[in-house]
Amino acid sequence: MTSQDRTHNGKLYVETVGCQMNMLDSELVVAALRKQGYELTSDQSEADTILFNTCSVRERAEHKIYSRLGILKHSKRKRPNQVIGVMGCMAQKDQNLVFKRAPHVDLVVGTGQLAEIPRLVDEARSNRERQLAVSLGRKDGSRADVAGSFESYDPLREPEMRPTPHQAFVRIMIGCDKFCTYCVVPTTRGPEQSRPPSLIVREVEILAEQGVKEVCLLGQTVNSYKHTENGRLHRLSDLLVMIHDTPGIERIKFVTNYPRDMSVDLLEAIRDLPKCFHYLHTPLQSGCDDVLKLMKRGYTVEQYREMMGRINEIVPGCSVSSDFIVGHPGETEESFLRSVESVKEFRFKNSFIFKYSPRPGTKAFERLADDVPEAEKRRRNNLLLAVQNEISEEDNATFIGREVEVFVDGPSKKELRVEGGELSGALRDARRDSRDTLPSTPNVQSSTLQLTGRTRCDRIVVFDGNPRLAGTATNVAIYDASPTTLLGMIVTRELQHGASHALPILA
Repeated sequence: MTSQDRTHNGKLYVETVGCQMNMLDSELVVAALRKQGYELTSDQSEADTILFNTCSVRERAEHKIYSRLGILKHSKRKRPNQVIGVMGCMAQKDQNLVFKRAPHVDLVVGTGQLAEIPRLVDEARSNRERQLAVSLGRKDGSRADVAGSFESYDPLREPEMRPTPHQAFVRIMIGCDKFCTYCVVPTTRGPEQSRPPSLIVREVEILAEQGVKEVCLLGQTVNSYKHTENGRLHRLSDLLVMIHDTPGIERIKFVTNYPRDMSVDLLEAIRDLPKCFHYLHTPLQSGCDDVLKLMKRGYTVEQYREMMGRINEIVPGCSVSSDFIVGHPGETEESFLRSVESVKEFRFKNSFIFKYSPRPGTKAFERLADDVPEAEKRRRNNLLLAVQNEISEEDNATFIGREVEVFVDGPSKKELRVEGGELSGALRDARRDSRDTLPSTPNVQSSTLQLTGRTRCDRIVVFDGNPRLAGTATNVAIYDASPTTLLGMIVTRELQHGASHALPILA
């Protein structure tokens, strides 16, 4: 093969589905490829390198990726040097099945081999041979051997792939050892492993130097974090203390929590550290003990209730959100109604509700019949969502007439427009301006946009303001509410001569 045959245009397209962990993985992969000269594009049709970062938690997510791959079946007729890759959880789970279902795919890379992607892309393009790089299965060796095959990959960061320029994810652990019967994560992400706290602290410092003001610590069961370094055991509460005073960091949150590991020391850290969100995503999954046992969740509803009591006592006003699976094998109508009652009792800020999806490789798939009809799953999903929305709207309405501090994310979804594969002019200006520091003079951009941000208890607030507010905190007066959003107006105050605090930027 000649050098000309191996050339490519350097355009990289990455599509990510799934959780925040996948979003972070994509950021890291893009950073590594950009170091080799690749240029990120939002237009798939112009890319000679296409990567799909995949999810296996639900069947629908896998179908979406295989459908997207199908569209590319004949893409290489026009782009013979194109490389198409599948990475992430579905790659780790399906492995060679991906090549069988989509023969035009060039590489399949599991969650533990993402650092190899730049090399594998080069080899696939130069040799035109399929590249497979996956970790060991959970039964393919000792725990140490399996854990070693799942490498934490956090060497590089890519600001353009972040939710906003001032927000970033930080992985503090990988894998999971809970083995819930419905879940593929212990297989696709490997054994639970916590990263050394010194590495995490340094990563947060680097992010702060890049202008990040809010970090979100990630783990499949993030509050299970434990790592012994220099003879000392560090828990999540200790880690929060270590990163709290990092110059430039203003907000800290973490997801996702496991109910049994919600310890007093962690709640006291949240209470005592001003930068910590008063928000805990802690999935209940079902309000019925019989179903929780079938799920192998490791706790009862009463134990979850005790956890909620600790949260309310130690961190008053802390919001809690949940996940629920409806239609799990063995869930009767009575079981489902107990989930409805639990939503009413615990009054979650919001709940992510999913219909049970049988996943190959899980104990539920192997041992439990999928005995709830699809139509019944859909009915239960809609009913539980309606109950949650009613509660969310009632609780959000209590904020009407109040003034809240909001950390501004940037333009709201209303302002996020894509025109011909390019960001709208307003959004381009907002993203550019959000990377700048706020000026100390009145000479600022005169346009306003609908902005969005979050309170300390993670409630979404929408209001009009200058896009250069992104990444700052401002006070907003709430005048209306929906189940998902608080609507408000920026609070303005008169300042006496010589005052040191600037007014919010309105226009």
